[in-house]
Amino acid sequence: MRVLLASPRGFCAGVNMAIDSLELALKAFGAPIYVYHEIVHNRHVVEHFRSKGVVFLDSLEDAPVGSTLLFSAHGVSPEVRAKAKARQLTAIDATCPLVTKVHLEAIKYAKEGRTIVLIGHQGHDEVIGTMGEAPEAILLVESPEDVDALQVASPEHMAYLTQTTLSVDDTSRIIARLRERFPLIAGPAKSDICYATQNRQEAVAKLSTEADVTLVLGSQNSSNSQRLAELSKERGVAAYLVDGPQDVRPEWLEGAETVLVTAGASAPETVVDAMLDYLKETFGATVEPRLVREESVSFPLPKELRQLASS
Repeated sequence: MRVLLASPRGFCAGVNMAIDSLELALKAFGAPIYVYHEIVHNRHVVEHFRSKGVVFLDSLEDAPVGSTLLFSAHGVSPEVRAKAKARQLTAIDATCPLVTKVHLEAIKYAKEGRTIVLIGHQGHDEVIGTMGEAPEAILLVESPEDVDALQVASPEHMAYLTQTTLSVDDTSRIIARLRERFPLIAGPAKSDICYATQNRQEAVAKLSTEADVTLVLGSQNSSNSQRLAELSKERGVAAYLVDGPQDVRPEWLEGAETVLVTAGASAPETVVDAMLDYLKETFGATVEPRLVREESVSFPLPKELRQLASS
């Protein structure tokens, strides 16, 4: 078996920043540290921090008054921030800056009185946080068909935004339909889909056509990981999203001469290493690293932690 190891893959700058923030908070304040929702959408990362005394919450009422709380990389609504303040929680904001960019755009468009169409997945943590910035002004769509069903009072006064972890191709189709229906619709100067999502999708698009099977390391609730598997399938190459080698069924790889291995932006490199070891031991695989695009992006720690880090 020949394994094509896609690069870039795995952790993005936003995930690195969020994980570093939580590690530093643990060192500085000790356990328990409370996190609103999962720090990132990956089972291995969440279990690692649980073992160190981190408590992941879906309700701020479960955080003791005055405790330390970290907002995850996906961002939160103003309502959540206000509740944290009311409970006297020491809040550390580990929201990815690229998600913050979308929040600021939502605030700007809402102040302009525009109806905002948010392209995203219903119920995703990032979407919930973004919609919370201007709930009265934002409509959510997931497909071109949703665009066709939109009814707005002022079609000439609209804007669109997108979740940062979507399929580039699918989002382009939805934006094209929005522009067809609403020619005057405004949009961000630069795509809201984050650089890491785009780069990982580009790598799968280019490399999957050389493979018989694609293995994507990531958790089922990871939007960007799901998109990588879908992208391979769209190109006629079977793809499986797995948390690690324990999830692989041998029949998936029967007769596969070339396997593409990649990882979503929230998947740690340790699970990639475990997958490569499994493929080497089970199928005698040789690994061929394939670089599609260089990445050198990094984000600063939240301001609440920068002084701690420097000291």
